[in-house]
Amino acid sequence: MENLKNKTALITGGTKGIGYGIAEALVQENINVAITGRTKTAVDEAVNNLNKSGKGEAIGVVADVRNVNSQQQAVAAVVKKWGKLDLLIANAGLGYFGSIEDLTIEQWNETIDTNLTGVFLSIKASLEELKKSKGYIVTIASLAGTNFFAGASAYNASKFGLVGFTQAVMMDVRKHGIKVTTIMPGSVATNFSGITSQDDAWKIQPEDMGQMVVDLLKMHPRTLPSKIEVRPSMPK
Repeated sequence: MENLKNKTALITGGTKGIGYGIAEALVQENINVAITGRTKTAVDEAVNNLNKSGKGEAIGVVADVRNVNSQQQAVAAVVKKWGKLDLLIANAGLGYFGSIEDLTIEQWNETIDTNLTGVFLSIKASLEELKKSKGYIVTIASLAGTNFFAGASAYNASKFGLVGFTQAVMMDVRKHGIKVTTIMPGSVATNFSGITSQDDAWKIQPEDMGQMVVDLLKMHPRTLPSKIEVRPSMPK
């Protein structure tokens, strides 16, 4: 995607944190962006802020990645508004942390359904439009997708699965001219207020994640960084 002007993007979980940081970076590049979130209040607030700051246009869709009809409606909203979909950022995610002794079945199901199955549903809903545009899929995984640690059994399982899933999808769809990358960040400061506390200053910032996605989009089409690990340069 050497010329980004008037490209279109769908970002799941785009109302705060990493998703919002990516949305901000994209609208500054004249990309039109649709963000999803689970509450209308959060979606409306994020869209209003994006449209004040960006060159591209932003719209919002209330959607849940765990529901395929919801994801199809989000894709349809992008196509209705701008006629095409060029970029999917599968970002929505959550985590429950604690011993397997305390992890509930409901927490396990919500984690897997959001972090792994939700990405599958987002890609399935987007795929036909991305074939038409020879588009790009970026999934937001985590270093927890390759490094396990105590108290993260559900989160580790979802992110290990997401990394493997994304790499297999990359090999499935490159024949259609679709590029696929998974980004695996370490500690990210995700304070949506925009004011990062001193304690979080050492962490990767949401705008850093946005810049990384922009850099990927500007890379020559012959080259594909399929898996990117990113860490704070000076961990606390």
